[in-house]
Amino acid sequence: MSEDSQPSVLFVCVHNAGRSQMAAGWLRALAGDRVEVRSAGSMPAERINPVAVAAMQEVEIDITAEQPKVLTIDAVRESDAVITMGCGDACPIFPGKRYEDWELEDPAGRGIASVRPIRDEIKQRVEALLADLLA
Repeated sequence: MSEDSQPSVLFVCVHNAGRSQMAAGWLRALAGDRVEVRSAGSMPAERINPVAVAAMQEVEIDITAEQPKVLTIDAVRESDAVITMGCGDACPIFPGKRYEDWELEDPAGRGIASVRPIRDEIKQRVEALLADLLA
């Protein structure tokens, strides 16, 4: 990433329906147009987890328009940071990229009370990532 370019982040989980979508929603909300945000999954679901959508709506972040997307080599190549969500995804590795694995519980099949702490942990991690990216 050059000094004057906008950093880009790719969040990856298997289904791109919960954790990665919440992380992308947080980063878009917190960074505005300072960071380019992507998310994808190795086996995308048909739709975003409705409980993840509801949890994000509670903090006034709307991810209802998002759709699960397939992980591509181009998405990894075009991103400065690739964040996987503790799901064992095998991402293509490119030299010079920042890779992190965030071990987070999967919100799939959980109720809203169980998803809130996952959402809040994602926010803390996104805040730290953003501070580092913009430092």
